[in-house]
Amino acid sequence: MTTRGRPAALRLGVAIVVVALGLAACSSSAKKGSPSQSGSASAAAPSGAQFCKGTKIVFFPGGTAGGGFETVVYNGAKAAAAALGPSVTYQWSDWDPNKMVTQFQQAMATKPDGIAVMGHPGDSAFDPLIDQAESQGTAVTVMNTELPTAEAKYATKGMGYAGATLYDAGAALATETIKRGNLQSGSRVFVWGLLSQAGRGERTKGIVDTLKKAGMTVDYLEINDATNSDPSAGVPIFTGYVSKHSDLKAIVIDHGNLTSTIPTYMKAANLAPGSIYAAGFDMSPPTVQGIQKGYINLVIDQQEWLQGYFGILQLCLTHVYGFSGLKVDTGGGFVDKSVIDQVAPLVTKQIR
Repeated sequence: MTTRGRPAALRLGVAIVVVALGLAACSSSAKKGSPSQSGSASAAAPSGAQFCKGTKIVFFPGGTAGGGFETVVYNGAKAAAAALGPSVTYQWSDWDPNKMVTQFQQAMATKPDGIAVMGHPGDSAFDPLIDQAESQGTAVTVMNTELPTAEAKYATKGMGYAGATLYDAGAALATETIKRGNLQSGSRVFVWGLLSQAGRGERTKGIVDTLKKAGMTVDYLEINDATNSDPSAGVPIFTGYVSKHSDLKAIVIDHGNLTSTIPTYMKAANLAPGSIYAAGFDMSPPTVQGIQKGYINLVIDQQEWLQGYFGILQLCLTHVYGFSGLKVDTGGGFVDKSVIDQVAPLVTKQIR
């Protein structure tokens, strides 16, 4: 797997070290005297593999049960819950920011010890609710899409972030698409994304900004609610666009589930594999097949399993030991046809 920025091995190594340190602390024998703790950590901290048993957590995987991206997030959270022992309730939100806000309010009313949330609604929508949650003793941590203001405010109370740096990830994918797709100034590129979503839209912005700076002709289209929830609803939108732009050179899709649907879109538009350069985000079994068959050329792997695992781990470390927020960049690098066979077995198991 080719990488961007810091080597993927280094970033993953940092993540593993953090996990190892957390679990080492958890499994060590209790010592005389009380450790220095903050937040809701008790004076006599429990130890052992199930150190988080009895902790009540509400976890937001993101989309719909069975969806490609969110199922991997869910699997990471389930693995952490099994290892650490908390009681976890899962809330599926259909990637709808308004629904996320409503569900957060409902979760807060149950007075859990912690909530792990996707940051798609943005600071302006979420921060007043996070203030309320923190005031009642519910720790909050963020995955996938940052809440910079809330993270800065509550970092010492355990608000961490597990996910890619969104603008940078979008810019990196656009840069690689230009280079690997042999695009020239003036090449027409279709970008399908989520610019309107505060916070989440930063990744789309990184794509669009980078393409425009390189002189590409960018046609941007916002992913509507129906397609955001069910990618197959985007087929007539895609085919309608392609029918009007015979000079299309590349597509960049800022949505994991839509990326996995690229082969369907291209077949519906009578586009042969490789006839346009297609790039997007996140691994899934359909995306693996799309890469192997040549419909999808390049994907950034967010390693979303880690987002789920670290979401649970963060809340357990905060609730039990009073640890502050950890910031973990899970953006792993690029996957293309040259390395897909190495990644595919883990994708099949819904770990990558």
